[in-house]
Amino acid sequence: MDRLSATGLLPDTFGGARDDISMQLSLIWAQIKAPLLVPLLRVAVFLCLAMSLMLFLERVYMAVVILLVKLFGRKPEKRYRWEPIKDDVELGNSAYPMVLVQIPMYNEREVYQLSIGAACGLSWPSDRIIIQVLDDSTDPTIKDLVELECQRWASKGINIRYEIRDNRNGYKAGALKEGMKRSYVKQCDYVAILDADFQPEPDFLWRTIPFLVHNPEVALVQARWKFVNADECLMTRMQEMSLDYHFTVEQEVGSSTHAFFGFNGTAGVWRISALNEAGGWKDRTTVEDMDLAVRASLKGWKFVYLGSLKVKNELPSTFKAYRFQQHRWSCGPANLFRKMAMEIIRNKVTLWKKVHVIYSFFLVRKIVAHIVTFIFYCVVLPATVFVPEVTVPKWGAVYIPSIITVLNAVGTPRSLHLVVFWILFENVMSFHRTKATFIGLLEAGRVNEWIVTEKLGDALKVKASNKVPKKPKFRFGDRLHVLELGVGAYLFFCGCYDIAFGRNHYFMYLFAQAIAFFIMGFGYIGTFVPNS
Repeated sequence: MDRLSATGLLPDTFGGARDDISMQLSLIWAQIKAPLLVPLLRVAVFLCLAMSLMLFLERVYMAVVILLVKLFGRKPEKRYRWEPIKDDVELGNSAYPMVLVQIPMYNEREVYQLSIGAACGLSWPSDRIIIQVLDDSTDPTIKDLVELECQRWASKGINIRYEIRDNRNGYKAGALKEGMKRSYVKQCDYVAILDADFQPEPDFLWRTIPFLVHNPEVALVQARWKFVNADECLMTRMQEMSLDYHFTVEQEVGSSTHAFFGFNGTAGVWRISALNEAGGWKDRTTVEDMDLAVRASLKGWKFVYLGSLKVKNELPSTFKAYRFQQHRWSCGPANLFRKMAMEIIRNKVTLWKKVHVIYSFFLVRKIVAHIVTFIFYCVVLPATVFVPEVTVPKWGAVYIPSIITVLNAVGTPRSLHLVVFWILFENVMSFHRTKATFIGLLEAGRVNEWIVTEKLGDALKVKASNKVPKKPKFRFGDRLHVLELGVGAYLFFCGCYDIAFGRNHYFMYLFAQAIAFFIMGFGYIGTFVPNS
C-alpha cells in the first residue's frame, strides 16, 4: 500500500513542479513586460505608423500625378520636341547621328544570340551604328560561342565589335567604362545600353534618338520593360505586378514632374556628352545605373521616359536568382544614399528637386518602403498579440495597407485576382530587402556583392523536348532557406497565441503569412532547375 501511495503521489509532485515553473515564468514575463516590452513596442508601433504614413502619402501623391498625366495627355511627345529624323540629299547618311550600342555580357549561354541578334536587327543606317559586345565571360566555351556569333554578324556587313578584358574589375560598370575608352567611340554621339536578355524592336532607335537630337537638355531616354516569361510561374507573375507599378507609375511620375528618375541600367539611350560630364561610369556601388542618373540630374540634365516603347526581356524565374537580384537592387540604392546624401544637399539644384531626390526617391521608396513592410507587418504587428496593452489602430493595420495595395495592383489589371498572393509574396521578399537595405546603409559584409542574374531563355523548353522526362535530382539543402523558416515559425507561434488568448483576430493573417514563409523557406516557388 505504501508503494502504491508513493506511485500515485508522483504525478502530483510533477504537476506541482510544472505549476511552480509556470508561475515563475508568468511572474518574470509580467516583470519584464510592463517596464520594458510595453514601452519598446509602443515606440516601435509609433515609428512603423509614421513610416506607413510616409509611404501612404507618397503613393497617393504619385496616383494623383498619374491621374493628371492621363487626363491632360501629357505624353513625352507633347512635353518635348519630337519629329522624325529626315533624309538629307546632300549630307546622305551623315545627317544621322552616330550611335553606339553596348551589350555587356557574363556567361550568357542561354540568351547571347537573342540580344546580339536583336541589336544587329536595329533599323538605322549601317554606317552610323556600332554594336559593341562587352564579354566578361569566365567560361572559355561561352566566350568562343559569343565571339563566333559576333563574327557571323560581321560577315553579314554589320559593324560589330567583340571586346574582352583580362579582369572583371567594377563588374558591369567596369565593362561599360572600358568599352567607352575605345578609339572608335569618340565618333559616337549617343550610346544605347542593352543587357544580355533584352531584345528591342527594330524601330527602337527611330523612336528614342529624336528626343536627344531635338532637345539638347535631355541626357537619357528610357524605355519600358516587357516581360516575355511573365506567365512562366506564379513568382514571375508576382514580379510583373511589382515592376509594372514601377514603370507605369514611379518612372512616369519622375519623368513628368522633375524630368528625373532612376535609369534602369538597360533599354535606354544616353547622350555621351552628358554621360561624360556626369563623371562616367563608377563602380562604387552595385547600382551603377542609378549612380550615373543621380549625378547627371545634379548637373541639370533631364530624362525622358517612354512608357509606350517596350523592350522584351526575361524575369528571373528561379528563387535563388531572384533573391540575389533583390539583394543587389535593395542594398545598392541604400549604399548610394549613404555616399551621396551630403553631395545632393550641397548641390546647387533647386530645393524642390533636392527634396524629391532625397525624400521621395531615396528615403521613402528605397529605404522606408522595405523596412516598414517587414518590420511592421512581420515583426511588430505579430508581437502585439503577446502584449494586449499595445494596440495598433485600424487605420494603420488595415486601411492604409489596403489602399497602398490597391494603388500598387492597378499597374497590372490582369493580375488583380492574385493580389492576396502578391501581398504575402512581397512581405516575404521584404525580409531580404530589409536585410540588404541595412547592409547598404551600414556598408556591411555583402555590400558590394555582385552576382549576375541567371537567365534561362528557352533552356528548359529545349531540355524538355530533347530528353526523356525523369525525376529531377536535388539535395534537400539546395532548397532549404533557414531564415524564412525561422520567420515563418515566429508568425505561426504568434497565430497560435492569438487564437488562444488574442482579441484582434490577427491569426487569419498570421497563419497565411506563416504559410508563405514556409513555402518559400522550403524552396517551393519559382522554376526549379535540376543540377543534372
